[in-house]
Amino acid sequence: MALKGNLADFSTTQILHLINLAKKTGTLRIYEPIVTNETITDGAGIKRPKVIAGEERVLACFKEGRLILAMMGDQDGHLANVLHKAGKLNAEQARVIKQRGSKYSDKALALMLINANYVTQADIVRSLKQHTVGIMYDIMTWTSEPFVFDENVPPPAERITVPIDLKNVIIEGTRLIEETKPLEEELPNLDFALKFPDDAPGDKFRGIHLSVEQWRVVSFINPNNSIRRIAKACNMTDTEIRKVVYGLLQAGLVEMVKSPGMQQPKAQAAATSSGRRSTAQAPSVKRSVVERLIAKIKES
Repeated sequence: MALKGNLADFSTTQILHLINLAKKTGTLRIYEPIVTNETITDGAGIKRPKVIAGEERVLACFKEGRLILAMMGDQDGHLANVLHKAGKLNAEQARVIKQRGSKYSDKALALMLINANYVTQADIVRSLKQHTVGIMYDIMTWTSEPFVFDENVPPPAERITVPIDLKNVIIEGTRLIEETKPLEEELPNLDFALKFPDDAPGDKFRGIHLSVEQWRVVSFINPNNSIRRIAKACNMTDTEIRKVVYGLLQAGLVEMVKSPGMQQPKAQAAATSSGRRSTAQAPSVKRSVVERLIAKIKES
């Protein structure tokens, strides 16, 4: 039985709680929200735009209540990129391995890398866990996306799965949400671009010690690249790119500008605003949705 809904009424955290408590096996898909011209009235009598599912943004798989895989549509989850992001491969190694190993599944590629002494099995497990929970922490901040949870749908066969305790993901993710709220308020729109200040930008970086992630972001900065595009190029989640960009802005190393052809994302803004209103103003609706979903799980 499939569970369908919208994160405006039923949060990612609540979904994870249900999957964990009911020890469910299946696949969760979360989609880009597309706002239609229609309106709906929720249980509290509040009207809001009707949202339908667009492109798939995230796929997360579970086995007996444990998280085993997460994939984000705008991120390249290839094993070589995951290992590079975790610092287990350098950029050139990741590029060559991805190019030469394009015909192999992640499972086959992992065995080849271990046998060639590039990485250990423990390196791969730690890197995949870090990548997976990073995606889950990111989607725990989303508030307006449609979702579907299909029971007993297995993960893609070519991907490596690593079991992760959902309780720890929920606890840490909840803590991170509180920490990242100021970042979302400062950088709500990732379609803006970045540029270096006009007054001798090179001088500002003298004596500055940046992390590897920060230098990677800096290398992609120009007014033609949106922050969202930079995040994709650096294989970062929305939360990760916000942290880096916020730090660079606060240090005065970069400035935010409109990217060429930038359009106001009205649909996304309306959906997000609607989701936040329902979260803040209609907790009773959330409880009724939770009760219905719990009933469905018990019936299955």
